[in-house]
Amino acid sequence: MIYRTRGKQSLDGGRRTRRAVAAAWLALFVATRTACGDDYLESHRFAAPEATQAAAADERFVYAIANKVVAKYDRERQQLVARSTGEATHLNTGFFLGGKMYCAHSNFPQKPDRSDIKILDPKTMVLETFKDFGASDGSLTWAVFEKGAWWCNFAFYGEENRKTYLARLEDWREVARWTYPAEVVKAFGKNSASCGIWRDGQLLITGHDEREIFVLEIPDQGQRVLNHVRTVAAPFTGQGFAVDPVSQGLIGIDRAARQIVFAK
Repeated sequence: MIYRTRGKQSLDGGRRTRRAVAAAWLALFVATRTACGDDYLESHRFAAPEATQAAAADERFVYAIANKVVAKYDRERQQLVARSTGEATHLNTGFFLGGKMYCAHSNFPQKPDRSDIKILDPKTMVLETFKDFGASDGSLTWAVFEKGAWWCNFAFYGEENRKTYLARLEDWREVARWTYPAEVVKAFGKNSASCGIWRDGQLLITGHDEREIFVLEIPDQGQRVLNHVRTVAAPFTGQGFAVDPVSQGLIGIDRAARQIVFAK
């Protein structure tokens, strides 16, 4: 009787130990997935001398964006196909909509700030002005169309970078604006928000140099500071990035290496 009781207690204790170990492993797995599950990993890259400001892509080609020119590269052969024509001073980002690329553009670092959106026809590679903001409150670094509106980021730098804001424009009329949370502005250093896109109902934002993406959300009505949800790793440095429609991952640049970087 005593032996059987001890055996049962020993068996129950062993079960509890195994359950505790399994629970610990499950908690570790969940924590690891929470910390790393949203990170973007590099799939491949290739050289593009024009990859100094941003990258973008359509189904057949990838595009390296420099201050004054957009270069078109064959996706498979990784070879230059064409370069844009048309005047530009400081192109920042590229966003595809309806088969055309829309590029945030400004006169940075000149003052006073002037900003506009350029449009590029990938077939002709002609770069023209789509929307001229004229004198602007800040320097336009990225612009995307989502939810029936244009979302335009106007950047400030140095000691003023906390003034950087995201504006929602309907029929080119500003209906709302938000600034960035203090911890994200701190991560920008002396720079600002270089690029942003909408994905799965959230904003993905990059700074200027670090290999990271800030995941943000629009706050409740009446609040004027974006919500910082989390920060995830990326294989490309800051600057301009975009969705790759082929892989459904992201495409960005390594500015120092002059390379286009694909992330999954």
